[in-house]
Formats: sequence, C-alpha cells, structure tokens
Amino acid sequence: MTPRHAPAPEQRGPEGRESLFVRFAREYGWRAYAIPVLGVVTAFVLVNMVQNPGESAVAGPPAATSEQAAAGSETRTPADLPEGEPGLEQLPPGGPFTERGAGTYHDAGAPGAAAGLGTEQVIRYVVEVEDGVATSSYGGDDAFAALIDATFADPRGWTNDPRFRFERVSGSDNPNLRIQLTSVGTARERCGGELSLEVSCRTTITGESTVVVNESRWVRGAAPYEGDLGRYRQYLINHEVGHALGFAAHEPCPANGALAPVMMQQTLSLSNAELHSIDPEEIYPDTGETCLANPWPYPRPAVL
Repeated sequence: MTPRHAPAPEQRGPEGRESLFVRFAREYGWRAYAIPVLGVVTAFVLVNMVQNPGESAVAGPPAATSEQAAAGSETRTPADLPEGEPGLEQLPPGGPFTERGAGTYHDAGAPGAAAGLGTEQVIRYVVEVEDGVATSSYGGDDAFAALIDATFADPRGWTNDPRFRFERVSGSDNPNLRIQLTSVGTARERCGGELSLEVSCRTTITGESTVVVNESRWVRGAAPYEGDLGRYRQYLINHEVGHALGFAAHEPCPANGALAPVMMQQTLSLSNAELHSIDPEEIYPDTGETCLANPWPYPRPAVL
C-alpha cells in the first residue's frame, strides 16, 4: 500500500518542532500479527485508562515555566491553576504533572514488541521516562510503554503501511528512535517554549531522533479531544512518530465534519481558521472548515 504523500523534508513547529502545524486518510487494513500484541497490552492500557478518567474539555492557563532546574522534581496540581477564559494554547484542567525532571532517562517496560512489515524502514525504538517524573498516578512506566506498543500494533496506525515496522529494544541496543516521557521544563528546552505552548515534539537536538512526550499533555490531554485522554495519547504518539518517519509537513482540515488528518495540529484546534490565527504563515487557510478529532493515520483500514 502506498500512502498519498511521500515523506517530506523536515520543517519546524510547536508540536512537531519541525513546523507549527500532512493529512492521512486510508482505507481499512488489518494485520494478523497485530492481534497477539494487542491482546497482551490491552490489560495494561485498560489500567492506564481507568486510572486517568477523562477530564473536562475546558482549558486552563499555561502551566509550565522554563526556569532553571531545581534540586529534585516539582509537580503542579489543579489548585495552582487560576480561573479564566480558556485559550487555544492552554492546558485543560486535570491531574498533577512534573514541572522539572532530572534531564536523564531510564528504560520503561520490557523490549520485545514488534509490528509491521518494514519493506523500507525498521524503526528500533526505546521507550524511556525522565528521572524524577512520577508516573504512578497514570499506571506507571509500564503502562506508558504498553500504550505505545499497542498504538504501533493497531491496524489503524503506521504499520498499516507495509513500508514501516516497529521493534522495541532496550536503550543500549542501538535504537534509532527514542520515545521519552518528559517533564515540562525539559520539554520546553528540547521543543522550544517561545510561544508559551505546552507541546510535544520530534527533535534531533539530542543528536538522535527523539520523540519528546510532554508529560503535562499526557496527563491533561487537549481541549479538542474533550477529555478523552486515551485517544489523545494515541494521537500524540502517531503525530510525533509521523514526523520521525519523515512526514514533516502538517495538513489542514479538508472539509467540515471530516476526520482530521493525523498530521494536523490537533493539540491546539480542529479548525483551520483558529490554527491560521496562531500562525498565518503556516499551511492552514483562514476558512471555516472544522474537522473531527482523529488519532490515526489510517482510520479506516481495508482488509488485505
């Protein structure tokens, strides 16, 4: 199966960090090899979801700073967030997250998960958590890693394209992609905080291909997903890994009520006009199309 768009050169932006804001819609496809993997990780994912029920979609003000690292880690709770009108860039209310971690990482979960054919790319990824980030409130390190494995094994994900295969390895086993759960302070340093947005990104600032998962978004989600943390987390993974696969450009909403392309900047908005207002020089037209939230690159896979 050949996707509509070939990988494009990298650009920059707040969520992809290669630009501020490529669309995918595919027809249905299922790989039998995905079924065992999904069965194993389902229990972990359910635990993760139960421990993080969806919160209100009303956003609160930005909850991160880029001050110098202090000894140890800090967390911010809902009580720290003043009331006010929500904005496109603001975090929804919700549970506490780590303000500043140690800047070093440890492996999460166990290697061994694999999905996809890999006719062109084999992505050997490691899942890591920043030291000082407390993950117990949303299932622990293993639950974070299990959701990533399950997302890669899902037939609606990137492995619907036979070009891609994902294999989870340890940090010492020559990974070519690191997926790191990261505190707000470290995420701002690696993704850039000039727009005061709490974002995740794919970056090579570390000297390696790295997906930086901003813990504040993992905990709070984004207003366009209306409190559905599970689907938002799948979107976050698929969007940033899409950049790592070479899909650098973002793509606008194609029509009112359509599923949003996974490479649309859904963290901030599902509306072309609203995204245009954030960055008029980006791809988003100043028109009224508004999409439906969609975490998947191939939301309607075809049976092969």
